[in-house]
Amino acid sequence: MNYEEFKSQVMVLTGINLSAYKENQMKRRIDAIIKKNQCNNYLEYSRLLKVNPVSLQEFVTYLTINVTEFFRNPSQWDILEKQIFPLLLQKKRTIKIWSAACSTGDEPYSLAMVLSKFMPLSQISIIATDIDKEVLEKAKQGQYITRSIANVPKEFQDKFFTEDNGIYTIKSNLKDCITFKQHNLLKDPYPANMDLIVCRNVLIYFTEDAKKEIYTNFNKALIDDGILFVGSTEQIIMCQEYGFESYKIFFYQKAGLKR
Repeated sequence: MNYEEFKSQVMVLTGINLSAYKENQMKRRIDAIIKKNQCNNYLEYSRLLKVNPVSLQEFVTYLTINVTEFFRNPSQWDILEKQIFPLLLQKKRTIKIWSAACSTGDEPYSLAMVLSKFMPLSQISIIATDIDKEVLEKAKQGQYITRSIANVPKEFQDKFFTEDNGIYTIKSNLKDCITFKQHNLLKDPYPANMDLIVCRNVLIYFTEDAKKEIYTNFNKALIDDGILFVGSTEQIIMCQEYGFESYKIFFYQKAGLKR
């Protein structure tokens, strides 16, 4: 079995299209997990994935590169709080937010904390999605170690976490602001009429063709004055091709608006 055949098997087993990921990078990762599972080649590993649900879930989790943290790149969160949220709330009392590829939930919880400065928690509703069921379960639990919350401002730590023996748990009133769902960016329908889409430090792993498809779909998912917030390594070159205008660095507004 060659790599192309293995990709086809993965598509059948998981619904994940490996052709959308940068090949050299992805092959290195897959070769490493094949070795870790003491398999000799793609054929042996694909057979393992077919018969062992635990190995299959481990593969999906490994494949989807779950790296996240609360308030990653704090200066960008400062812009979100001081400029983006006030912009979006100029004409409405509540806004619709989608945290795409949310991993273990650090990002949507961060969003809810900041938004709580503008409105009661009872008015906050954020959709948070990821392709990996396992990390979504961790996100729903909302439990983090001390190191994970290092970037969380003290006021938010005191207000939204309980601590027990070094484990920090998100309080239920903040958890209730987030709806976690499984979602494949390359396959599933996108939520509609979003005011803000946050998708950070994920698209760097995708091919250019896959990124074009995702950016186009993000644009369609936004309302006319909507904002896309991307990661610090993901500036969108020629954003106009996807119907965006650069609003601030790492923030893109759906084009055609008078500011």
